[in-house]
Amino acid sequence: MAEELIEELENKVAFTIPIFGGIPIADSCVVTWIIMGVLVLLSIILTRNLKRVPTGVQCLLESFIGMLDKMFTEALGEGGKRYVPILETFILYIGVSNIMGIFGFVPPTKDVNVTAALAGLAIILVQVAFILKKGPLKWLKSFINPLNVLDLVTRPLSLCMRLFGNVLAAHIVMELIKIAIRTYVHVPAIGVPLIASAYFDIFDGILQAYVFSFLTSLYLAEAIEDEEGHEGKKAKKRKKLHGGN
Repeated sequence: MAEELIEELENKVAFTIPIFGGIPIADSCVVTWIIMGVLVLLSIILTRNLKRVPTGVQCLLESFIGMLDKMFTEALGEGGKRYVPILETFILYIGVSNIMGIFGFVPPTKDVNVTAALAGLAIILVQVAFILKKGPLKWLKSFINPLNVLDLVTRPLSLCMRLFGNVLAAHIVMELIKIAIRTYVHVPAIGVPLIASAYFDIFDGILQAYVFSFLTSLYLAEAIEDEEGHEGKKAKKRKKLHGGN
């Protein structure tokens, strides 16, 4: 059982490009290409022949996108609307990646290189948003505070390891269940894997996509927050603490 589990947890090379001494392409990269292709294809199919009054699939699609728009706009405010499509891309890609196990693929987010890249992109987005909102001089001055320097390390590390750890743990549990059934039951047992997959692959996978994207939106909101708005919130808190006087 241990050998089977270790084999399943390895980040395997799908193929090697025969240039520059050979460039290995990991399974996670290939599955990511598949996910991108599927999402692009679906976006083309689902947005063709849109009606002014939505019905059927268009109604469901608009409701879903509207829900994401509302969630991220509430977190960012009106000034952060330009970043909403990026956050929606994060949640769609990570959500689909996390549930790829039910289709027989290894989730790309099981590879720490993938989660590190996603976390890096998220923090770069936050820093760029800060510079665009407050200017490069204020961005540089912000690092006078040692906590802001620490945030550059802890935030991406937290985003990366939280996503990687949860997806890896879910994958390990699912593989253990499958191996145990093959080893000790010796008969097809569909019920247990299906129930476990509904939680570990679907529910937990979508939850982790939401957590990653929502935390990124909170970091963005902090980066683009107006100084006046920040002080105003502080004043409201002080007023509330003193009984409204």
